[in-house]
Amino acid sequence: MRIIPAIDIIEGKCVRLSKGDYSTQKVYNENPLEVAKSFEAHGIRYLHLVDLDGAKSNHIVNYKILEELASKTSLQIDFGGGLKSDEDLKIAFESGAQQITGGSIAVKNRSTFLTWLEQYGPDKIILGADAMNEKIAVSGWQEGSDLELIPFIREYLQQGVTYVICTDISKDGMLQGSSTELYKKILEEAGGKNTGVEVVKNSREENRTLKLIASGGITTMDDIHTLNSLGCEGAILGKAIYENRIALRELETYILNA
Repeated sequence: MRIIPAIDIIEGKCVRLSKGDYSTQKVYNENPLEVAKSFEAHGIRYLHLVDLDGAKSNHIVNYKILEELASKTSLQIDFGGGLKSDEDLKIAFESGAQQITGGSIAVKNRSTFLTWLEQYGPDKIILGADAMNEKIAVSGWQEGSDLELIPFIREYLQQGVTYVICTDISKDGMLQGSSTELYKKILEEAGGKNTGVEVVKNSREENRTLKLIASGGITTMDDIHTLNSLGCEGAILGKAIYENRIALRELETYILNA
């Protein structure tokens, strides 16, 4: 299972929120590059970079930070937050993103998201499926919806999506453990565990396997081992690292052993 630390950006600073509430913002470092380099120094290869200013503004904002991190580290970055137009997407990829995550766009402008999926392919476009009480939330989690989480994921798998990041908003930033039962349910009901099992066919009749990336609430190494045993393809960690609940050396050991 891939270990994917998160850096969330507000006004150029590395911050964390609780349950997506902007009023709870806490600044952990004013230099995102310094944070990214510390991840890289411990053998981490991936980064989840979130433009929280972009999520509120409905267009990409912090692409210069993306460009700096992509050019000055070897981290493979997936980028999300405020990607609403073809121009936003172009800027993200030109700034060094290896993948992008589309959440609100997949709800509010399905045709654009599907066009991106067709144009760039499922290895580049991640579906962001963030939920509260198994209902999809959008716009930086400031808006709810009536969309049920698992049917939402299942429908996009049938359209060719492979990678899905799912955050249980109620867990995010709370350091109370991951939503393992939810991820187990998703893997069982939306697609087989990440072991090569045929789960759906998209419009091109190609077999797809759900690559589920768990996010939110991860607090201990035990959480990571549990998510791995469930069959999650990746795990996104944020506050657990910044609050020293999980040491980078522990992640380095995990990666080396894997």
